[in-house]
Amino acid sequence: MSVRIDVTDNSAAQRYEAHADGREAGYIDYRVRDGRITLVHTEVHDDFEGKGVGSTLVKGALAQAAEAGLELLPVCPFVASYVKRHPEYVDFVPASERARFGLPETPGPT
Repeated sequence: MSVRIDVTDNSAAQRYEAHADGREAGYIDYRVRDGRITLVHTEVHDDFEGKGVGSTLVKGALAQAAEAGLELLPVCPFVASYVKRHPEYVDFVPASERARFGLPETPGPT
Protein backbone atom coordinates (compact mmCIF):
# COMPACT_ATOMS: atom_id res chain seq x y z
CA MET A 1 0.00 0.00 0.00
CA SER A 2 1.43 3.38 -0.96
CA VAL A 3 1.30 6.41 1.29
CA ARG A 4 -0.05 9.71 -0.01
CA ILE A 5 2.46 12.48 0.67
CA ASP A 6 1.40 16.14 0.59
CA VAL A 7 4.00 18.93 0.49
CA THR A 8 3.10 22.35 1.85
CA ASP A 9 4.99 25.59 2.36
CA ASN A 10 5.02 26.67 6.01
CA SER A 11 6.39 30.13 5.26
CA ALA A 12 6.15 31.26 8.91
CA ALA A 13 8.65 28.52 9.84
CA GLN A 14 10.58 28.89 6.54
CA ARG A 15 10.24 25.25 5.64
CA TYR A 16 8.46 22.92 3.27
CA GLU A 17 6.69 20.14 5.12
CA ALA A 18 5.70 16.67 3.98
CA HIS A 19 2.65 15.10 5.58
CA ALA A 20 1.68 11.44 5.25
CA ASP A 21 -1.26 9.74 6.89
CA GLY A 22 -2.08 13.00 8.69
CA ARG A 23 1.36 13.22 10.31
CA GLU A 24 4.42 15.31 9.59
CA ALA A 25 6.81 13.00 7.76
CA GLY A 26 9.66 15.41 7.06
CA TYR A 27 10.68 18.93 6.14
CA ILE A 28 13.17 21.10 4.26
CA ASP A 29 14.40 24.29 5.94
CA TYR A 30 14.84 27.20 3.54
CA ARG A 31 15.74 30.87 3.32
CA VAL A 32 14.58 33.32 0.64
CA ARG A 33 16.62 36.37 -0.28
CA ASP A 34 17.02 38.47 -3.42
CA GLY A 35 14.85 36.19 -5.58
CA ARG A 36 16.72 33.05 -4.55
CA ILE A 37 15.68 30.19 -2.33
CA THR A 38 18.38 28.37 -0.40
CA LEU A 39 17.33 24.86 0.60
CA VAL A 40 19.38 24.37 3.74
CA HIS A 41 18.51 21.03 5.35
CA THR A 42 16.22 18.07 4.67
CA GLU A 43 14.94 15.84 7.45
CA VAL A 44 12.75 12.73 7.11
CA HIS A 45 11.36 11.32 10.35
CA ASP A 46 12.43 7.76 11.18
CA ASP A 47 8.94 6.27 10.74
CA PHE A 48 8.91 7.42 7.11
CA GLU A 49 12.46 6.63 5.94
CA GLY A 50 12.65 4.49 2.82
CA LYS A 51 9.13 5.39 1.70
CA GLY A 52 9.97 8.07 -0.87
CA VAL A 53 9.21 10.97 1.45
CA GLY A 54 12.54 12.72 0.86
CA SER A 55 12.31 12.64 -2.93
CA THR A 56 8.64 13.65 -2.91
CA LEU A 57 9.45 16.48 -0.52
CA VAL A 58 12.28 17.80 -2.70
CA LYS A 59 10.18 17.51 -5.87
CA GLY A 60 7.31 19.41 -4.23
CA ALA A 61 9.59 22.09 -2.83
CA LEU A 62 11.28 22.61 -6.20
CA ALA A 63 7.91 22.83 -7.97
CA GLN A 64 6.64 25.45 -5.53
CA ALA A 65 9.87 27.46 -5.69
CA ALA A 66 9.79 27.39 -9.50
CA GLU A 67 6.15 28.50 -9.49
CA ALA A 68 7.18 31.45 -7.31
CA GLY A 69 9.90 32.32 -9.85
CA LEU A 70 12.77 31.75 -7.43
CA GLU A 71 16.28 30.68 -8.37
CA LEU A 72 17.63 27.71 -6.42
CA LEU A 73 20.69 27.27 -4.22
CA PRO A 74 20.72 23.58 -3.19
CA VAL A 75 22.98 23.85 -0.12
CA CYS A 76 21.46 20.70 1.38
CA PRO A 77 23.44 17.72 0.03
CA PHE A 78 20.25 15.65 -0.39
CA VAL A 79 18.68 18.37 -2.55
CA ALA A 80 21.88 18.86 -4.58
CA SER A 81 22.02 15.11 -5.21
CA TYR A 82 18.37 15.12 -6.31
CA VAL A 83 19.04 17.96 -8.77
CA LYS A 84 22.05 16.06 -10.18
CA ARG A 85 19.80 13.04 -10.82
CA HIS A 86 17.02 15.20 -12.31
CA PRO A 87 18.68 17.56 -14.80
CA GLU A 88 15.36 19.25 -15.58
CA TYR A 89 15.95 21.26 -12.38
CA VAL A 90 19.51 22.41 -13.18
CA ASP A 91 18.21 25.52 -14.97
CA PHE A 92 16.78 26.79 -11.67
CA VAL A 93 20.30 27.02 -10.24
CA PRO A 94 22.09 30.17 -11.47
CA ALA A 95 24.82 29.22 -13.96
CA SER A 96 27.40 31.07 -11.85
CA GLU A 97 26.57 28.84 -8.85
CA ARG A 98 26.33 25.41 -10.50
CA ALA A 99 29.97 24.35 -10.06
CA ARG A 100 29.67 25.03 -6.33
CA PHE A 101 27.08 22.24 -6.14
CA GLY A 102 28.77 19.88 -8.59
CA LEU A 103 26.21 20.58 -11.31
CA PRO A 104 26.91 20.88 -15.04
CA GLU A 105 27.02 24.37 -16.53
CA THR A 106 24.30 23.33 -18.94
CA PRO A 107 21.78 20.55 -18.37
CA GLY A 108 22.21 17.52 -20.56
CA PRO A 109 20.98 13.97 -20.89
CA THR A 110 21.75 11.65 -18.00
